[in-house]
Amino acid sequence: MKDVLDGLKEVVVEKPVDVIIRQIKELLISGQLKPGDKLPPERKLSEKFAVGRTHVREAIQKLEFYGILKTKPQSGTYVAGIGISALEGLISDILKIDAYSFMSLVETRVLLETSAVALAAERRTEEDIEKLELSLNNYLAKAKQGIKAVDEDLMFHLTIAEVSKNQVLKSLLLIIIPDIITNYAVFKVCDTITDKALSEHALLFQQIKEGDSAGAQVTMKEHLQGIMDFAKMIIQ
Repeated sequence: MKDVLDGLKEVVVEKPVDVIIRQIKELLISGQLKPGDKLPPERKLSEKFAVGRTHVREAIQKLEFYGILKTKPQSGTYVAGIGISALEGLISDILKIDAYSFMSLVETRVLLETSAVALAAERRTEEDIEKLELSLNNYLAKAKQGIKAVDEDLMFHLTIAEVSKNQVLKSLLLIIIPDIITNYAVFKVCDTITDKALSEHALLFQQIKEGDSAGAQVTMKEHLQGIMDFAKMIIQ
């Protein structure tokens, strides 16, 4: 087990989004992009970097989140008007953090999701319950066959965030979800679906439906404890 964990610690995944961010950094260093400049359209960036527009959009969203890019409605996306050295340093920090961010991702997910599930239990409507039940059933239909259902699992959790009626919580989860999916694949997390995971999903749905905010928080913490324990093992 120790050998496996030691190997996992050395895994560094260069995600498409990080590749794009690194290339944008090179444009800044070379002077092709300067503070205050308008970014080319997504289509042109996609062609320039030879990647899909979805990855370009995710990279822009991440750089916006850290204040490196600013999008102006009806105008476009601009490089922040701060010094080039500061921009380079910020981007370098983002890339450095992301390379070893599994524990940070897990901690952030736990904080966001325990808050989201409590709000969901307080604010859910009948329509929300129907939407959440559909998402749960999509997960269970796949998981009960023993098929990995990582996407369906995360969509269920994202639906909980939507039901919370807190757009910021949902937006933050949308930012980290691509990195979570990537790290799940790298670290072989959720390869095995357990009865415990199935029952916890069902219980979360029931507690939200019944408005049991405190109970839902406890269940969510317990539900995410396994991945938290695994993350702690990796950094030891």
